[in-house]
Amino acid sequence: MKRPNLGAHVKAAGGLYRSVENAQAIGAETIQIFGASPRQWRAKTPSKDVVLRFKEEFKNSNIQSVYLHAAYLVNLATSDKDLHKKSVENLAIHFEIANMIGAKGLVFHIGSDKGLNREEALMRVVNGMEQVLKKVSGETLLIMENSSGGGGKIGSDLFEIGKLLKMIKSKRVKICLDTAHAFEAGKIKYESAEIKEYFDKWDKEIGIDNLVVLHANDSKTAYGSNIDRHENIGEGYIGKTGFKNLVREKRLWNKDWILEVPGFDGKGPDKKNLEILKSCFK
Repeated sequence: MKRPNLGAHVKAAGGLYRSVENAQAIGAETIQIFGASPRQWRAKTPSKDVVLRFKEEFKNSNIQSVYLHAAYLVNLATSDKDLHKKSVENLAIHFEIANMIGAKGLVFHIGSDKGLNREEALMRVVNGMEQVLKKVSGETLLIMENSSGGGGKIGSDLFEIGKLLKMIKSKRVKICLDTAHAFEAGKIKYESAEIKEYFDKWDKEIGIDNLVVLHANDSKTAYGSNIDRHENIGEGYIGKTGFKNLVREKRLWNKDWILEVPGFDGKGPDKKNLEILKSCFK
C-alpha cells in the first residue's frame, strides 16, 4: 500500500491560486487553506474568475486534494442564539467556498458548551450542522475536528464524536483527527502498544471509514494538558518516535495527512517539517 498523501496548511494570500504555488514549494501532496479570514464573521464567496484560476492551477499541479478550514469564531455548541446564528451563517459561507473550488471538505472546530448542559449543547451542534447542510448542497464534506478538551470543548472523546455522527445521520459529515489535540486531551500517547487499541476503539465508536483527514501536529504542551498548542514534528511532547509509531497503523494510510505546525522559521508549515514527516514512513 502506498503511503498517504502528506501535505500542509498553506497561505492563500494574494489569491486562492497562490496556495498551489506555496504548496508545491514545500513538496505538499495535499493542502488545507482558508477560503476567507478565519478571524472575522464577515466572509464572501470568491468571484468566478478566482475560482477558475484556482482550479486551473490545482489541475496542473501534483496535489491530490484540498481542504478548507473554517473560521475560529464558529461555535455551534453555544446557547447564545445570536452567536449560534452567526456561526451557522459563517460556516455556511466557508462551506460554499469549499464546494465552489472542489475541496474535499471543510474542517471546523465544533465549539464549547461553556459549562452548560452537555446534551443540550450536542443538540445545538447537530441543529447547526443540519442548517449548514441544508443551506449548501454539493459533494464537499463537512468535517468535525476533535478537540483538546478543557473549557467545555466538544469532541475530545471518541464516544462523544461518535454520538454526534449518529445524531446527524448524514453521509456528508466526516471526522478529522488532530494528533496534538488527542494527545492534549489525554486520549493517546502514541506509544506502540496503545495505538492499535485506540483505533480499534475509534472504529467501534466512530467508524474508521468516517475518518478522512489527519492534522499531523506535534504538541507544545504535555499529555492531558487540555491546552491546544502545536509544535514542529519531533520538537514537541509527541516526538518523532510517536509519529514513527503512528505511521505503522496502516488503517490511516488512505487518509490525507496535513501539517498545521509553526514552522522552523516561525512562518507556518515548511519543507523541513514535511520532510521529517515523510521520513517517518521510511
